[in-house]
Amino acid sequence: MPGTKRDGVPGRRQLAPRPRRHPRILHCVAITAVSLLALAGVLILVFWLVVRPSLLRYSVNGAHVQGFDLSGSALKATFNLTVEARNPNHKVAVCYDQVEVAVWYDGQLLASDEAAPFYQPSRDVRVLKADPVARSTPLLGSVAASLERDRSSRGMAVEVRLRAVVRFKLGLLKTDRYALQAYCSPVFLRFSPLPRAKFEKVACDVYF
Repeated sequence: MPGTKRDGVPGRRQLAPRPRRHPRILHCVAITAVSLLALAGVLILVFWLVVRPSLLRYSVNGAHVQGFDLSGSALKATFNLTVEARNPNHKVAVCYDQVEVAVWYDGQLLASDEAAPFYQPSRDVRVLKADPVARSTPLLGSVAASLERDRSSRGMAVEVRLRAVVRFKLGLLKTDRYALQAYCSPVFLRFSPLPRAKFEKVACDVYF
């Protein structure tokens, strides 16, 4: 029969398939990745042991309100705030590119003020003066009602928020810009200062 092989005549030899190299390549990639991660971990550990970075600390050391005028649902007031910025790091300095201090009450922004950019060296304490002003700030009905009740009790509890854009400096190296937020609450303000009344320092929670 045409097309059939005769008995005893061997056919063509079939070549054996080449072994795949993918498992070996993946194994090498995995070993390289693990080695790089281990090296990065060692470098981070060495950096931490040498630099010992600490979180920046903020507190409200003084606050009072003046010119408080609540007409209907509009507020006029000036908040005089003293905020302390502390850099406890021994080798890391901080560059403040933008600084904003705001006063919030019952979830609503009452007033805000911007401070001038500044440079803070290591182990430095800087006192910031801010005077957020409410110029006929429209209030929600519930907020205005709460302020009316507080005015009758001669005091109000607010939240002071600090927002900043910072860069960290170690020697000649500077990091990218980071957004920093600090929440200081409750900050108690009196409408009429009492003699010999001392303001209680309020520590802030810091987030990046």
